[in-house]
Amino acid sequence: MGKIKEYSNGETTVVWEAEKCIHSAICAKGLPEVFQPRERPWVKIDAASTDAIIALVKQCPSGALRFYMNAEGDKTSEVLETKVEVLENGPLLVYGTLNVTYKDGTQETKNKTTAFCRCGASENKPFCDGAHVKQGFKD
Repeated sequence: MGKIKEYSNGETTVVWEAEKCIHSAICAKGLPEVFQPRERPWVKIDAASTDAIIALVKQCPSGALRFYMNAEGDKTSEVLETKVEVLENGPLLVYGTLNVTYKDGTQETKNKTTAFCRCGASENKPFCDGAHVKQGFKD
């Protein structure tokens, strides 16, 4: 399992899974006061309202960012219908809960958004690792 970090403001917790991140920069462009990739820690959770943070986390195309509410009994987290989106010059995004079966027969459940490689250059196949940017993938 890769690096997983949690950032909490008391009301909600943002979870970041480094190995899922495809560096789309939607977080840094959408809430630059919160998401500062060049800083450590890179998530300044108190720099915006909980609602603004949740709205931005829901836009993460890779599922590297997710959230949960901290209040006991509050099971609010993102619920997505299943849908598929082809990103121009990028991965195939599948939103929702997926059961992925690997070629060796092992299985994994993926939640929220899963980015599948379309360029063939990912070192984390079948998932996107952002290699399409370096490869200059166009489609």
